[in-house]
Amino acid sequence: MFTGIIEELGSVSDITALDDSIRLRISAKLVLSDAQLGDSIAVNGVCLTVAERTEDSFVADCMQETLDRSSLGTLSVGDAVNLERAARVDSRLDGHIVQGHVDATTTLLSREHSQNWDVLRFALPAHLARYVVEKGSICINGTSLTVSALGPDYFEVSLIPVTLRETVFGELPVGGVVNLEVDVIAKYVERMLGQRT
Repeated sequence: MFTGIIEELGSVSDITALDDSIRLRISAKLVLSDAQLGDSIAVNGVCLTVAERTEDSFVADCMQETLDRSSLGTLSVGDAVNLERAARVDSRLDGHIVQGHVDATTTLLSREHSQNWDVLRFALPAHLARYVVEKGSICINGTSLTVSALGPDYFEVSLIPVTLRETVFGELPVGGVVNLEVDVIAKYVERMLGQRT
């Protein structure tokens, strides 16, 4: 479980293609300070398991299911990635409950620059629209964000300078593909209400 508060920008240092999976090596510092083999680290919002680690990098295996449901298969060596260690139960929940289980990928449609923030508009996949509400939480590339505007086939987030500086969003180009995770609580509520008799 994660909070969607990005701790560090890492970078992809190596990609090994296997028959039906890839091995990613991610260069990082902060998230490795207490990382052990088997720990979970969210990479662009995808919960991955530390399979190997050195002083300044870790390796994670990404099976075909992960590649089919996320944008990790499109990464290249040198790409920046958002990183977050698993949440501790004795700390503040500054973002929202994030599982690291990607619901879909989506595309940045436009970005509007302002003096102190940027407004990013993303395509809203039709099958996830019912879980997205204005002023609600949404997780994009592992970052807990607030929906600032909502349309029939898009949603917007307004990003402050620290978010633009400390995450991949500062450099994300129009047309860029990101990982999307909707609020898991909304999905559970829908499921429970659907099973009422």
